[in-house]
Amino acid sequence: MTLPALLLGMIVATLYGAAFHLWRGGSLARLVMYILVAWFGFWAGHFIAQKMDWTFLSLGPLHLGLATILSLICLALVYWLSRVEQVRR
Repeated sequence: MTLPALLLGMIVATLYGAAFHLWRGGSLARLVMYILVAWFGFWAGHFIAQKMDWTFLSLGPLHLGLATILSLICLALVYWLSRVEQVRR
């Protein structure tokens, strides 16, 4: 993994988290949560694709295809899990 590929991956994953926050809204804490989850999903997808030797939408050493898919799945899952309704008495 080269430094430019690492930086590109971090930028792309950050954009995924920020775009998801822009779409779904929320506080600053949710923005940070979405960015961290996007990073986790992106790099997990990249390393899974690297381990299984998949080349779906690869850009140099970066496996963007599975990384993008897993990042979006993680973001949707965290959004769904974080939807807690407040019970008023």
